[in-house]
Amino acid sequence: MNSQPKTKIMGNYQRLDVSFVKGDRVYLFDKKGRKYLDALSGIAVCGLGHAHPELVELLTNQAKDLWHTSNLYRIEHQEILAEVLTDSAKMDSVFFCNSGAEANEAAIKLCRKFGFDNGIKNPTIITMKGSFHGRTMATLSATGNEKVHHGFSPLLSGFKHVEFGNTDVLKSYLCNPDVVALMVEPIQGEGGIKLPPLNYLRKLRELCTHYRKILVLDEVQSGIGRTGFLFAHQLDGIVPDVLTLAKGLGNGIPVGACLVNNQYSGILGSGTHGSTFGGNPLVCKVALGVLKIINEKAFLGNVTNIGTLMLSEFRSRLNNIAIVKEIRGRGLMIGIELNKDCGELVKKALDRGLLINVASGNVVRLLPPLILSEDEGLKIVEEVTSLIESFNGNA
Repeated sequence: MNSQPKTKIMGNYQRLDVSFVKGDRVYLFDKKGRKYLDALSGIAVCGLGHAHPELVELLTNQAKDLWHTSNLYRIEHQEILAEVLTDSAKMDSVFFCNSGAEANEAAIKLCRKFGFDNGIKNPTIITMKGSFHGRTMATLSATGNEKVHHGFSPLLSGFKHVEFGNTDVLKSYLCNPDVVALMVEPIQGEGGIKLPPLNYLRKLRELCTHYRKILVLDEVQSGIGRTGFLFAHQLDGIVPDVLTLAKGLGNGIPVGACLVNNQYSGILGSGTHGSTFGGNPLVCKVALGVLKIINEKAFLGNVTNIGTLMLSEFRSRLNNIAIVKEIRGRGLMIGIELNKDCGELVKKALDRGLLINVASGNVVRLLPPLILSEDEGLKIVEEVTSLIESFNGNA
């Protein structure tokens, strides 16, 4: 990657030397006017693309009226958004915050408080190896990735990481009276677009119901239409006890949400948790607009169709490429796993006018806007295929 010009910003991000000044649908433009096809959408955030006209109008009109009051008062748009989200997810209540990490933090606190209220001195939450739940100390501790943990010990106690996709290993842990919850991503995003086996979530639901544990689904990356369903778990026909959302919910405006079913909705009572900015009028108005568009007829069907087309084309074109280990995905959440680290492809793609990402060191991760057309989807396939073919030739 290019060396970065010196700035006063902390060096915790390894940034590419490009600065975008304008967005239009699935394209971004840099300061020199160069056009880039966005196959990352701000890491699954801008599902409706850039500068969506309906959202621009909503944001502009709300900005003229009211931005922030605080949760000391009732917020009309927040109450409407809560009703839309809980109805869509078949849940009971919701806490609004600003990010996925904060939504997961709320979920973790809820589970621990449930344990405390029921006399459990050491409440434990089961999470998955290869998972990612955020970078606060609690969500970092919940994350099943030692690389992310490095340098931040001692981590918080109360988490046990087990193999993703394996329900047999769970039973012995769920018998433990200290275990209060199971926390899992329906699809591991940062872990490399890893899909679980068929009916995995359904089995988790059955186990948590049987052993009376809280089932927490982290849909920060897989939710809000990304997989062709409003929520990824809907494919399995289940309802979790706790559901966390963020990223695509605000299309770039920071908003997160922790949804809870009726059984656990009273755990975080007055004074137990809060957020200064969470659920303010501005973000809730935009989130309502996002959900309205995604819930329009044929929208999610298009996500499924374009995603299926892209996966099919990738498998056809990359089937005989030696360096390709596996191609997987659901909807517009696609991963191409190679048999060697491929971080350098991010810069090579940028040079071609394409934005991609690499997860887990060796997985080309594609999270394009959900409004992608067939031609734009095929263009991404063409460019990524060319990149991998070239990378294979140099291997």
